[in-house]
Amino acid sequence: MRSRYGAARGLGNRAGRALRRAMAALMLLGAAPAGAEPLVLTAMGDSLTQGYGLPAEQGFVPVLQDWLRNRGHDVRVINAGVSGDTTAGGAARIDWTLAEAPDALIVALGGNDLLRGIDPSTSRANLEAILSSANKAQVPVLLAGLPAPGNYGPDFKRDFEAMYRELAGEWGALLHPDFLGPISDKASQGLSLSDLMQDDRIHPNAEGVRQIVEGIGPQVEQLLAQAEE
Repeated sequence: MRSRYGAARGLGNRAGRALRRAMAALMLLGAAPAGAEPLVLTAMGDSLTQGYGLPAEQGFVPVLQDWLRNRGHDVRVINAGVSGDTTAGGAARIDWTLAEAPDALIVALGGNDLLRGIDPSTSRANLEAILSSANKAQVPVLLAGLPAPGNYGPDFKRDFEAMYRELAGEWGALLHPDFLGPISDKASQGLSLSDLMQDDRIHPNAEGVRQIVEGIGPQVEQLLAQAEE
């Protein structure tokens, strides 16, 4: 039976990850002074996560980190966003990403699969490989989805949107159905997005990122709570 943390939960998930991080640090950097460490949250995604087109401090990861810290969370957010990445790219680098032993993982991939019209069954298999690896590493996951446009047909739209919900249920991950939620909500009302999007109409501007973080932030807090269990 699949579980969120695997069979070794009784050993203490955070303790196990902390041990792996300590061993990695010893191998790479040598022993460090003892002391409390912040939670490590890795955000794995594409250009939306990476912060394409924005000054570094206005991208998703630094804005999310500031939001969390302002709410009292001792956390360091790692930017594992790769511009242009697909779910296949994420599946190919998940083991390397987990080798850094994060306490929790955000997975926000699928936008470039949409742009390329990749079969949802392929995207689903790639996301499942990512979730399986995280499960084996006992790292809790927040899976962030995206709505599919209707131009690929109703079957594509149904299957693409369902894969996030179904995979989250199967692997015990938290689900944020729409990474671009505030922007999607405004678009569904037929309103202009010029105040939230860059000129390419694909990537959010600084205000768009701020609203995205406000939308996903509460579920990220739930993820951190899981990581502390």
